[in-house]
Amino acid sequence: MNIVVKPYGSSHSYCRPDTSWERENRDLYTPDRIERWDWAPIVFVRISKAGKCVGRKFASRYYDAIGFGALLYIGKIEGEAVDAAASSCADHTSVLPFPLYNIAVLEGADNVFTVRRNGNQIYSTDCSGIQDAIEEAICRSSEFISLRTGDILAVELAPTEALADRSEGDIHFSASFCENEAFGFKILF
Repeated sequence: MNIVVKPYGSSHSYCRPDTSWERENRDLYTPDRIERWDWAPIVFVRISKAGKCVGRKFASRYYDAIGFGALLYIGKIEGEAVDAAASSCADHTSVLPFPLYNIAVLEGADNVFTVRRNGNQIYSTDCSGIQDAIEEAICRSSEFISLRTGDILAVELAPTEALADRSEGDIHFSASFCENEAFGFKILF
């Protein structure tokens, strides 16, 4: 199973290892050398049909369920910035909570995805434009990466930014969608 990621503002995609998948709300214990975690909010879909070079008008046929989550990235290791490939491979940093939602939730204007850091809102969006972003990502990603049944396609909804820093200490990171908890766990230093 691949976790295919379409970064915010990019037309390219990359894959995260399945060892990065976190879906059980376990606390994230930060290794000693990591000084900062960065993050990006995502919408993700389960790929229901294998495809390569998927055309835009057919993209809706390639996924059957959606969810909202977050991708964590290593921001700094011992004072140095980390390249994109290394920053995205850490275990338990693809926060992809299950169960997934029916695609119909994208039609509800009242369905809002909200992310909080220590109880304070740091990101929020409704579902407008989400389906177009998903289907564009399916088309773009499938140009270079073969999508297989069971893969996860994650689309970043905002640029990556700092989330937690060793100097600030532990934080609680949580989110909700459709007034239900999507995820909630501590990042411990």
